[in-house]
Amino acid sequence: MMTDSSAPDLSTAPNPTIVDPAAQNGQCAPTDQHPPKRGTQGDPFSMDRDQEMKISESIQFSDEVENRGLLESSTRLKPHEAQSYRKKALWVSWASILVTIALAVAAFTVSIMRHSASAFGFAFDAVLDVLSSIIVLWRYSNAAAVHSAHREYIACVVLGVVFILSSMCIVGKAIHDLATKLLPEVGDFLFSVSILSGILCIILAVVKFMLGRVLTSRALITDAFNSLVGGIMGFSILISAEVFKHHPTVWYLDGMTGVLIGLIILAYGVKLLIDMVPRVRQTHNYETFE
Repeated sequence: MMTDSSAPDLSTAPNPTIVDPAAQNGQCAPTDQHPPKRGTQGDPFSMDRDQEMKISESIQFSDEVENRGLLESSTRLKPHEAQSYRKKALWVSWASILVTIALAVAAFTVSIMRHSASAFGFAFDAVLDVLSSIIVLWRYSNAAAVHSAHREYIACVVLGVVFILSSMCIVGKAIHDLATKLLPEVGDFLFSVSILSGILCIILAVVKFMLGRVLTSRALITDAFNSLVGGIMGFSILISAEVFKHHPTVWYLDGMTGVLIGLIILAYGVKLLIDMVPRVRQTHNYETFE
């Protein structure tokens, strides 16, 4: 039987291959045809790695924003929202100044009349609260600088210095009272001032902290911390006086409370300077809000 010599030999035909659609478009086919499988949804190790990657990306993004001289609030808030919260911060700062000035006068009066180291510490902390609120007013006085990282860090550095100086006065007065065994006197005026100052300062602290979180403002959060310390000191006056009334041998509680509060303020002030002084230098070139 005769066969056609031009017919192709099926026995020698090449093996069929699958052509990648990407290669048909002129692109190189990927070398790895079997990418690694992602962990299942229930794999705790895969979820931990995903969370770590998200946290790392968030930190890097925040650093990039700060390196441009802006706070993180610039990516969260619309312009009209930022200005609205800026005005609220100004109003809260003015209210804080008026309230704390009145509380400082009352606390200094109690400190002189009742020989209370805690009352003196609270009065000095109230003065510190006034100064910190003035610094916040300066911080947000310029509408164009609401997201300025440089202005924010300068305010924090000034707050740190004020904290350190105030803490030295508070601790010095408390140590003097402990050394001279100065006994506090208890009275109705002391109780009323303590309760009123404690409540008002804690309310101010909560409002300032909420605004500080929204505006990502360390200065506002620091001001909130100072108001919180004032509230705690207001209640500590009441507690130490009540304890002394029933247990005269614990006369040193008032002075020890003043020392403790002063050391807390000192530690916070030092931490502020350590964190913020390098950032002021890094963002110096972005001082374009003036």
